Amino acid sequence: MNAPARPPQERIPYEQIVFSLAGDGIARITLNRPDRLNSLTDRMRAEITQALHEAKASPGLRGVIITGAGRGFCAGQDLADRKPLPPGERRDLAEGLRASYRPLMERMRSMQVPIICVVNGVAAGAGVSLALACDVVFAVESAKFVQAFGKIGLVPDMGGTWILPRLVGQARAMGITLFGETLTARQAADWGLIWRCVPDADLRKTLDEIASMLAQAPTRALARAKQALLASGGNTLMRQFDLEAELQREVGYTDDYREGMQAFAEKRAPRFMGR
Repeated sequence: MNAPARPPQERIPYEQIVFSLAGDGIARITLNRPDRLNSLTDRMRAEITQALHEAKASPGLRGVIITGAGRGFCAGQDLADRKPLPPGERRDLAEGLRASYRPLMERMRSMQVPIICVVNGVAAGAGVSLALACDVVFAVESAKFVQAFGKIGLVPDMGGTWILPRLVGQARAMGITLFGETLTARQAADWGLIWRCVPDADLRKTLDEIASMLAQAPTRALARAKQALLASGGNTLMRQFDLEAELQREVGYTDDYREGMQAFAEKRAPRFMGR
């Protein structure tokens, strides 16, 4: 796994997200600027990063679910969040990316549990990148995905140019990016951009089902499966084989593996404790 991002130096109150960590070990993060379609600000990115840090520090963490409030998931960067510059001056956009977007991406990739995104409405620009940085993405049927960077003269960021072609292939990644066409949730599922499209009426049911599944899963095994899949793109087949062997050795000593084998022998559902 990638090295974990450094935690925020000072805890800030949550104003632009809703964060909760339930007794079942499921952390929920809801982007909460519905009047702005949950567009990203420096504050919101810092709050998401902090929430992930707090979740990771919880010894009973089983999974993380990210969604949005209102009718949109995330409309990308809130351009109004950037202070106007004097006439003739230019902004170094790389500074903001490295200062706030990169720590968020590092934190997401370093989480030792699955991060599930449920896209409840439009995802645009960095909102697409945020969703796709999660391990599994669900979307309601009315959701839409659009790479809108070209409309303001920018290139995709937040790791979008790395993730997108790996999900849908180079040709589709180019088309989505260069032409900025909107994808429906159904298209996104058909293309392999997301895992599953669900009816809008099933949004709450889907969130609850995901939480229940994660709370009953063999947490360490899922964490190591995530680690292996993320490492595969940079490994040869034999290096990946060796990594799998080491990870399998680790999870083979867990209580959950013992419980899984016993449940199989007894023909009953396993009761995994995440250990």
